[in-house]
Amino acid sequence: MNRRHAQATSRAADASMTLINEVYRRPLDPGYQEAAARRADGLAPRRTARGAVALLVLAVALGGFAATAAVALRRPAPEALQARTLLENEIRERTATADELRRGNAALSAEIARLQQRAASTDDPELFAQLQRDAVAAGVVPVTGPGVRVVLTDGVPDANAAADDASSYVLDVDLQVLVNGLWAAGAEAVAVNGERITSTTAIRSAGAAVLVDSTALSSPYTVEAIGDAVAMQTALARTSAGQHLASLSQYGIDVAMSSQRTLDLPGRGQIALRSARVAGADDTTDDADPAPEEHDVLGSSPRDVAGSSRPDQEEAR
Repeated sequence: MNRRHAQATSRAADASMTLINEVYRRPLDPGYQEAAARRADGLAPRRTARGAVALLVLAVALGGFAATAAVALRRPAPEALQARTLLENEIRERTATADELRRGNAALSAEIARLQQRAASTDDPELFAQLQRDAVAAGVVPVTGPGVRVVLTDGVPDANAAADDASSYVLDVDLQVLVNGLWAAGAEAVAVNGERITSTTAIRSAGAAVLVDSTALSSPYTVEAIGDAVAMQTALARTSAGQHLASLSQYGIDVAMSSQRTLDLPGRGQIALRSARVAGADDTTDDADPAPEEHDVLGSSPRDVAGSSRPDQEEAR
């Protein structure tokens, strides 16, 4: 064995683990170890009241700075606030204008009805009686009488359901089925949340909202029908509409039906038709008429309510 071999043989077996051994023998940093030793010997500097106050002030300042920064980050930009304010003001103005036009339309419709009644009652009593009957069927005049009230209330969504799962909400198809079922059961007049249903009314959805024509409705949905309450309830229970209502409970939707001694349903006012004409009427003025407007096509019955249908996965309801 030469000298180099002897030197290599005398080297410690763990010489390659110097760093690990050092950490094992002295786990504390020398500076921390010295501070701990001074604290153990009572030589560490004591905290003064001034230092404690300074530390408290620094902590409060840092907390206030963090809170201010968080609020500033969450606060919308001034441009976004201004745009939102302008949009809200425009919505209020347009809503007020629409309400004013609606009131004016109702007043004019009432005036037209009074003039028609005055003219028909004096010139042709039979025509006047026919107009009265047709006005009730058309839904243009208010009506009152006994009937049935059905209230549909949205259920509570399942916590595990998907974000776009609307099975626990009352949909347009539910109201369509109910209204058409009431017509088939003998209803003489129907209204949904105070909106009179006529031969040109459509119940459809627009996003998450349910519309009766252009009026947005929200839960609970109150459907009122004038007619023989007992006969309507019996007939409705025997139809597919009654089975549809019974199936809504499995989705958490509450259905409450009750008989009412008196129901007051509003009228829709005069109905202006753009495309419909009396069969056999003279069509020579077609060129002078405005462009036809599309209307929702009604179902098999003249009173069936038109609207969108439930997706395929909801047909079971």
